[in-house]
Amino acid sequence: MKTEISETRTRRTAVRLLVFVIFFVGAPSNYSWAIDVSKTANPELVGQLTKTLSITPEQASGGAGALFGLAKSRLSTGDFSKVAASVPGIDSLIKSAPAASKTSPASALGGFESSLPGGLGGLASVAGPFKKLGLSPAMAAKFVPVLTQFVGSKGGAGVASLLGGALK
Repeated sequence: MKTEISETRTRRTAVRLLVFVIFFVGAPSNYSWAIDVSKTANPELVGQLTKTLSITPEQASGGAGALFGLAKSRLSTGDFSKVAASVPGIDSLIKSAPAASKTSPASALGGFESSLPGGLGGLASVAGPFKKLGLSPAMAAKFVPVLTQFVGSKGGAGVASLLGGALK
């Protein structure tokens, strides 16, 4: 009888501990995400990326920065200034992107990047920064519609089209 009571108490204690850990360990990460997003260069955009793509604020900021940096290198100064005017904190986002490795597999692709499957050809140059962020290179393609929609909502369809064209 005493053994049954002891086992029952042990099970109850284990279940309570498990519920406590699940409840309280989950809460800080959600809370800290809200704090991290609010401290980013563009909380609205980073918040959209984290929610839509289920990634961390650091990954959202760095990934967006890598793609905006790519767009900056592909657009004329005038066209990029239109995009930049639609994205508050774009310079900080670009600075938050990890530098691409000069010896990355993406840099070795050279002219072959346009033939890559899945629309990744034009985005091959951001494969290195995305890997450094803990994201697959294929994730870059998932960022593009979120970024272009955001830019379109702030700067209009023409500006969104400029960005979308630069990221193809």
